[in-house]
Amino acid sequence: MRIIAIGALLSLYAVTAQAAGPSCKGTAAEKKLAGAALTSFMTKCQKDAQASCDTAAQEKKLNGAAKTSFTKKCVKDATGA
Repeated sequence: MRIIAIGALLSLYAVTAQAAGPSCKGTAAEKKLAGAALTSFMTKCQKDAQASCDTAAQEKKLNGAAKTSFTKKCVKDATGA
């Protein structure tokens, strides 16, 4: 059972990473942002990514450690950290 849950979680990561599009860092580099503009953009982008990932975790009905792990990975992928 544990192996099936881990396999399902890893497959969710792959789907999320493919659907995410360009990361915050990539977008900031394209826009050639620096200094305060970069900081502001990255902060907003991270907050947006957190909200989006929380919603995705809720839609997938994840709870506890699975939700935390999914959200952390999702935000990391979205921000390019």
